Amino acid sequence: MGILNQTTDSSVTLRFSKPLMSGSDLPTVSPQSLAKSSLSSHQQQFRVQFWGVRGGVPTPGVETVRFGGNTPCVEIQVSNKRIIFDGGTGLRVLGKHLCKEMPVEAHLFFTHTHWDRIQGFPFFAPAFIEGNCFHIYGAMGANGASIKQRLCDQMLRPNFPVPLQMMRADLKFHDISPGSVITLDDVMIETVSLNRPNGALGYRVTWNGNSVVYATDTEHSADHPDQSLLYLADQANLLIYDVACVDAAYCDLGGASEQHAHLWQSAVEVAITAQVEQVVLFHHDPSHEDDYLHQVEQQIQAKYSNVSLAREGLVMEILPRQ
Repeated sequence: MGILNQTTDSSVTLRFSKPLMSGSDLPTVSPQSLAKSSLSSHQQQFRVQFWGVRGGVPTPGVETVRFGGNTPCVEIQVSNKRIIFDGGTGLRVLGKHLCKEMPVEAHLFFTHTHWDRIQGFPFFAPAFIEGNCFHIYGAMGANGASIKQRLCDQMLRPNFPVPLQMMRADLKFHDISPGSVITLDDVMIETVSLNRPNGALGYRVTWNGNSVVYATDTEHSADHPDQSLLYLADQANLLIYDVACVDAAYCDLGGASEQHAHLWQSAVEVAITAQVEQVVLFHHDPSHEDDYLHQVEQQIQAKYSNVSLAREGLVMEILPRQ
């Protein structure tokens, strides 16, 4: 189980320990070591790639080229399965890449259907090409709308000139709910409801005893930790966690609620309690430029070496536990 410990020299690392054997820790896991693959075949791969990391609205420009301006999209390749989380504008970029690998089969999971999570779907080129297959998952909306209906609605005129029915790939829609467990051969995807007024799903992907947790657009209270999130993240190798606005920015916003203060500290608190190995902070505020995010990351890593900020193009290999 992973343990986050603060040391007296203000340096904190996430350590992976063998269960029931105190004091028997494996070497510290770092982003650099995770990025080095020691896997012998594609079938054994557990690979995470970030195609869009921004929240709210796309933010192209010279001020965001290092961290990226595309809205959320994360791809996981594991046990010959391709799993995609959210369809922000990063999905368009992923689609360009997938067009070189056709025919393509993938499983696309939506956390919720705010525009920053679905706005890339109408521009997902592989979905328009016959012979490809996409399994699409999402929870029912508060109004009873299915994931298919909501994706279809955003592509209706006058909002978009090409309807969903023009997508020639085989699209298989699945309505899921918190607590659903999806099994793809030896890969298991678990779902929980995150702490969010309008609802959102969190996901845990587990394969061969290793897990990646994707939990974004969730609100955290230091006084009342989200038990569902702690359950989902328990002893995960990697936690991808929402931190749309960080402390300094909130201090500058009049009327910001206490519930949203100290967000990156909240991410670390979740990691400590859930005993995860690695945290990647995700869903960056559109007003936060590269220099600011770099400064925040340096401040965080001065205390917590295994906490980093998501960047477009970041690739992480989840190495098997020994």
